[in-house]
Amino acid sequence: MRSSTPWWALLSSAAAPAVLIGGWTLAAQRQPEDYDSTVATISSLAAQGATDRWLMTVALLGVGVCHGVTALGLPWASSAGRVVLGLGGLATVLVAVFPLPVTGGAPAHAGAAAVAFVALAVWPALACRRDGRGPVALRPVVSVAAAVALLGLVAWFGATLNTGGRVGLAERSAAGAQACWPLVAVLSSRLHPRRGAATP
Repeated sequence: MRSSTPWWALLSSAAAPAVLIGGWTLAAQRQPEDYDSTVATISSLAAQGATDRWLMTVALLGVGVCHGVTALGLPWASSAGRVVLGLGGLATVLVAVFPLPVTGGAPAHAGAAAVAFVALAVWPALACRRDGRGPVALRPVVSVAAAVALLGLVAWFGATLNTGGRVGLAERSAAGAQACWPLVAVLSSRLHPRRGAATP
């Protein structure tokens, strides 16, 4: 039976991790030889003064748009989860709109990044179907476990920001996992039969 989850949601959810990881990989290759992606943040690749900063800027914009499109194409997910996923996408766009400056603080950038990381970590728990009859990835146990894991990665990133160390590795682990979970949710939804289609 044909899935109620549209093909374009599959496209957007698959594009998000590809664009994000591809973006930070290509942008890192354009930086000076002493650039260390396990220490430097993703945002540093799109910061003012970074070499070919447009690469990471476009990637962040693309990922944000992808999350917004995916949120529209997940009929099995609850409305709250879809809204928060969309909010995470919007915040990701704002991370690109407000880049890190060459010197000084960047409260708008930091605020947008914080909203993006939190929203993209908690949305699975909010998107779950409490009746337990939806796609596997949107059932309570799986959704909550995913949110806990994603929050754990965000907490690791936050800890490295305060203590130093491999900030870039922690951030990329969190951001990469967050970019992949919408794809898991979409694939699970597309494998779920259309019969008894979900209501938001």
